[in-house]
Amino acid sequence: MSKKIAVICGTGVATSTVVMTKMKAFFQEKNIPVNLVQSKVSDILNRADDYDLIISTTTVPASLSAKVINAVPLLTGMGKEKFFQDIEAALKK
Repeated sequence: MSKKIAVICGTGVATSTVVMTKMKAFFQEKNIPVNLVQSKVSDILNRADDYDLIISTTTVPASLSAKVINAVPLLTGMGKEKFFQDIEAALKK
């Protein structure tokens, strides 16, 4: 069964697009079935329960923090391996 994942940034356009591209490649390479949705943080606030995981390049409210993984390592390249390990671990829960 595929997991539903939201990739978000402040506006749902710039950094989330970069992260979406990298996430699609990662999931395809690992053969992990997922349903990726790109959005902005304000659109996710009332729909967070619809997603198994939220990958964010921006600050999110504390109410969402339990299912959020910070995607800044994908943008900077620093900590990228740990980021992908955290994604795989989160999807096994």
